[in-house]
Amino acid sequence: TRRSYSTSLLSLIKPHYGYSLVEYFLKYCLFVCNLLFTALGLVVLGLGMWGLITKESFAQEKIGSIGTDPMLILVSLGLVLTTLCLSGCVGAIRENYCLLKLFSTMVLVLVTAQILAAILAYSLQDQVGNYLRSGMLAAMARYQDDLDLRFITDEIQSNLQCCGADNYHDWEINIYYNCSAPGVLACGVPATCCVDPLENGTVWNSQCGVGAQQLDEFTAQSVIFLGGCLGGISRWIEQHEGLIGTVSIVVMGVQILTLFISTRLMESESNKNSGIPPGLVTTLLHADK
Repeated sequence: TRRSYSTSLLSLIKPHYGYSLVEYFLKYCLFVCNLLFTALGLVVLGLGMWGLITKESFAQEKIGSIGTDPMLILVSLGLVLTTLCLSGCVGAIRENYCLLKLFSTMVLVLVTAQILAAILAYSLQDQVGNYLRSGMLAAMARYQDDLDLRFITDEIQSNLQCCGADNYHDWEINIYYNCSAPGVLACGVPATCCVDPLENGTVWNSQCGVGAQQLDEFTAQSVIFLGGCLGGISRWIEQHEGLIGTVSIVVMGVQILTLFISTRLMESESNKNSGIPPGLVTTLLHADK
């Protein structure tokens, strides 16, 4: 009979149903992409751990302030990236439904968080500016005490050609550059604030900013950068908004694409476990009538 024929046909095709060519392409595409990003995550994680160990951040006298260590950002980023991409990598190559579901869920949460963060940043621009100002002033206050914050501050000031958060007088917040300090750095600014920190173009002059806070703006402008780095950051963003937008769209597109691929593979895995390709049951039922 037709019904017995359909039943026997189902039993024959069940063990032979698997991924189509398109699904195999998507599977290995997802595997390779996640493998590359897993390697990147491990590199970032390794750099963060190397930084923490090199600075002896796990020592008993320093462990209390480890939460404010910039290296912790690299460790957290590397750990999240490695965990996320490794689940997608293993889930794709092993055709594991649970790992693929974990990966797609994490990507969906990540995409949602990025969209919400972008909306909040746009709607709370003044508050974001205040947070940046507070963060930079805190970094300036700990300039001599934290090598990471010193490196970040120097890079910002030298690359953006700025000095301080709002202006060069902000360095008054640092106990060594404060005008009441007893040392030679009193009323000065770091060398990265200087217009020409290289003496004769070859030798780095670390004392070029000494006494700069005592100068009026007209005199100081030939020695140091007068503008603050918050304004420099705003100008840099305005000058590169096209590039920033393009990179953001590409990154978001890649995440949405991986979410689509993982969802497609989960559907295929579910169908494969049931042993019946999509639409076949309907076709066989019509054949029985």
